[in-house]
Amino acid sequence: MGSGELSGRDVLGSAVKGQGRRIAVGSVLGSLHQLGEALVPVLVGVVVDQAVAGQDAGRLVLWLAVLAVMYVGLSWSFRLGARAGERGAEEAAHELRLAVVRRVLDARGGAESDRLPGELANVATEDAKRVGAVNMALMSGISAVAGIAVSAVALLLTSLTLGLIVLLGTPVLLWLGHLLSKPLERRSAAEQDRAAGAAGVAADLVAGLRVLKGLGAQQAAVERYRRASGVSLTATLRAARAESWQTGLVLALTGGFIALIAWVGGRLALDGSLTLGQLVSAVGLALFLLGPLETFAWVNAELAQGRASAARIADVLAVPPAVVGGDEPVPDVVRGELRLRGVRLGGLAGLDLDVAAGRLTGIAVTDPACAEALLSCLGREADPESGSVELDGVPLTRLDPAGLRAAVLVATHDAALFEGSLAGNVLPEDAGVDDGERGEPDPRTDAAMAAADADEVARSLPHGTATGVGEGGRSLSGGQRQRVLLARALRAGPPVLVVHDPTTAVDAVTETRIAQGIRELRQGRTTVVVTNSPALLAVTDRVVLLDRGRVGAEGTHAELARTDTAYRTAVLA
Repeated sequence: MGSGELSGRDVLGSAVKGQGRRIAVGSVLGSLHQLGEALVPVLVGVVVDQAVAGQDAGRLVLWLAVLAVMYVGLSWSFRLGARAGERGAEEAAHELRLAVVRRVLDARGGAESDRLPGELANVATEDAKRVGAVNMALMSGISAVAGIAVSAVALLLTSLTLGLIVLLGTPVLLWLGHLLSKPLERRSAAEQDRAAGAAGVAADLVAGLRVLKGLGAQQAAVERYRRASGVSLTATLRAARAESWQTGLVLALTGGFIALIAWVGGRLALDGSLTLGQLVSAVGLALFLLGPLETFAWVNAELAQGRASAARIADVLAVPPAVVGGDEPVPDVVRGELRLRGVRLGGLAGLDLDVAAGRLTGIAVTDPACAEALLSCLGREADPESGSVELDGVPLTRLDPAGLRAAVLVATHDAALFEGSLAGNVLPEDAGVDDGERGEPDPRTDAAMAAADADEVARSLPHGTATGVGEGGRSLSGGQRQRVLLARALRAGPPVLVVHDPTTAVDAVTETRIAQGIRELRQGRTTVVVTNSPALLAVTDRVVLLDRGRVGAEGTHAELARTDTAYRTAVLA
């Protein structure tokens, strides 16, 4: 299921089609269960007429044995049918979660635009679960139709009048139930929107908890979440009221329908048109009908909520990518020469820039917006409004974004650490592996850790690289997190590495060691350091100053520090 023109109906259709076999199996088993349930009152009526009224003990034992076998079949058909339905619902929800996650992680981006991470998580979990549940609802609905059909046939054989009442009255009840589900569908969509918004705000606040505490802004954060949660609560209560009204009215209509069948059956028995056993069967069938009709009320509610959630999932899957095009594979051998011509984006105003292959280049900026725009272009998070960016003479717009990200790794200073061990964050293959279980030492990992001074971080932790760093690396200090992030980028070893302010939270001595470590480890490979740090810029082969969105000066750090006022202001002030 990809992006493009996609609607909630498409999402629902895909979820149902993917589980067609399970729905079919569950529906057959459910229909057999409903058939058995409908035949129980018929058999009870036969027992009354043939055994009880005739006082025949042998027939009574025989029919009771038949009823016992019937209930064994009812038990197994229900269990196996429910199992098929639940599995279909869970697998459909799982597939939808994967589709949402694939879209969010798509190298072309776009899905995260205007959406908080918590909101996307809500779509991938709660909305996917609700859409998956439609499979169980369909199976139950089909089984309920089978139950009503069997009951109608049995009543027709017992009494033409009672059978016609069921056949004509059931479609009317279904139509009324569908009409009553419309307000629930609208309010369910609003409920999920508000709940996702509240979840997004909560995740956003938790992620910035340390900063909020440092600013003393806890109360403002609490008020922000209280407002979002209050809106979500109001929407949830409105949806709950709509659901209670829908369920209550459908049950009232169903109860009136059952009472009508019982009343007509009683009148027919009084005038001799029905025997005592037939009356018992008719009343039993009428009471049995309460189950399938209540199932329809539940199915309507599930479909209403499923349609609302499917529309939200479709909104995520159908969002256009942030960058388009790019189907050519990245060459196996990447020299690493970067060239920008007339690039306009954000703070960049027609930037012309050449980055030599195999060199360590420093880029200082007088405006942080220039750095952000440059990183977006090099990582192809966004394409320039005009101009071009090339890798080894090939425009980035022609290259496959996923392959490009592997060739040109942009490591931002605010990248996230994952919950798990320090080793698992530097090298994902080591996630969940204890030091004692790890095989031979990995020289590349050790070298990256040493270059980023992350080995010192590991030595300070109680279990070394096997120590958990907590969600988002919260158990580490700011400087420790930066070193682990840099070690991860260095360990990846891409042909082109772009790092942004990797040492803003470390002391001067450590920063100097890291600068030398980067230079030594990345010797002969293209490396771009976007920073205003004198220690990092001092070890580069060439420094470029971006001023007012263009190249303002270039040379070595020592030359620019001596001759260029704008550079001194940006880097040394």
